[in-house]
Amino acid sequence: MEKIEKIIENLIEILSERKQTVSFAESCTGGRIAAAFTAVSGSSAILHGSCVTYANRIKEQWLGVPREILETKGAVSQECVEYMLAGMERMADSDYTLAVSGIAGPTGGTELKPVGTVYIGLRTPDGKNEVHYCLFKGDRHQVQDQATSFAIELLAKNIN
Repeated sequence: MEKIEKIIENLIEILSERKQTVSFAESCTGGRIAAAFTAVSGSSAILHGSCVTYANRIKEQWLGVPREILETKGAVSQECVEYMLAGMERMADSDYTLAVSGIAGPTGGTELKPVGTVYIGLRTPDGKNEVHYCLFKGDRHQVQDQATSFAIELLAKNIN
């Protein structure tokens, strides 16, 4: 995670200079993105907040993910992550928002959505969403770590 810490230090420096902020809506990463940021000094200048919305009911109540999307597309879907991004942006009013939803395993996978399936989205200051489908390999912790790293690197790529 040393590489990720360096990326976060750089993000804090850039976002602080620009007076921009970030927020997170996390499901399968369980707060790991927020934890990675808050482990680095200076994060309070740029981090507005984070929601761990693990249960579908909480995704619906807190972030405004429509029940219909959760029932037809599922929590692990591009559509769900798009609503998570919009909901977190509304709540936190941040310049950048990350959202992550997936199946870390070892249970929960299906033929169509195997363990390791993760959708990671970024909403930028111009209101554009970018959602990536990922299929990570490894055990639960490895999937969560890979999703966390991917999300942070996605943010860095879009800020630099």
